[in-house]
Amino acid sequence: MRRKSRMGIRSMTGFGRGTCTTIAGSATVEVSSVNRKQVEVVLSAPRELAPLETAIRQMVLQHVSRGRVQVVINFTQGGGNLSPLRIDDALAKALDEELRRISAMLGRDLVAQAGDFFSVPGLLIKADSMANPDAAWVVVAEALEAALADFVISRSTEGTALDEDLRARLATIEQEWHFVSAKAPGRTARYAEMLQKRLVELGCSMDLADERLIKEIALFADRCDVSEEITRLQSHFAAFRNYLEAQESPGRALDFLCQELHREWNTIGSKAADSDIAQAVVRAKTELEKIREQVQNVE
Repeated sequence: MRRKSRMGIRSMTGFGRGTCTTIAGSATVEVSSVNRKQVEVVLSAPRELAPLETAIRQMVLQHVSRGRVQVVINFTQGGGNLSPLRIDDALAKALDEELRRISAMLGRDLVAQAGDFFSVPGLLIKADSMANPDAAWVVVAEALEAALADFVISRSTEGTALDEDLRARLATIEQEWHFVSAKAPGRTARYAEMLQKRLVELGCSMDLADERLIKEIALFADRCDVSEEITRLQSHFAAFRNYLEAQESPGRALDFLCQELHREWNTIGSKAADSDIAQAVVRAKTELEKIREQVQNVE
């Protein structure tokens, strides 16, 4: 049976650039991203590429599930002239006829200057606004594909560094878990010994078989039992590593697991009744906070 290859996590930050030049024109595309809980695609492109916006977004969304992605596209048509202009003949004639009508109405000739015409919006038209979207798409799509490939590599490279950091920090937290797991079962015996010693100091010596003392020790053991939390922590550690190996983007799942880990450590800390365990909890939560910060960068 063929094993599925490991994809690994990806960072939500990255950058990629691609270019393409054909007889139809030249396109340069830059794709960059920053952290964001949901996916958002922000497109900056020439006006003539507006009909291509949906197709561009669909291409980007094939590679991204989280993060704010900025796509900047520069496109130049083929033919040498970068931004030729032409006059809207129909509008110019309509303006001239309107001036003639006003002149006749007033009974005197109104002479229009060139500036009077050119100040009218829409009289001058850039030839690039009439570009053929289908022809432009061939060029833009190839440049965008190259930019996205570069972009994905960038995010994967940073993701590898994140993966190594998260695993190292998780291992540190597991060391504290091992310490607590070994230390916790002996708390009841230590409490009984401490309680008896305290009673002796107060001149109230009491046999360990005394029913009242047994009841107090039993209540302490029940109140400070952290066996469930220890078991759940172990399960969360395994789930965390499984998500790091996941084929799908695990950022949201890892963020949720961090909350669950924090909850279990908090509970252990509140039940601890042991200074050594309390210190281990503080160390674990400190490391966990660093993990939570890093997880915010995971797609």
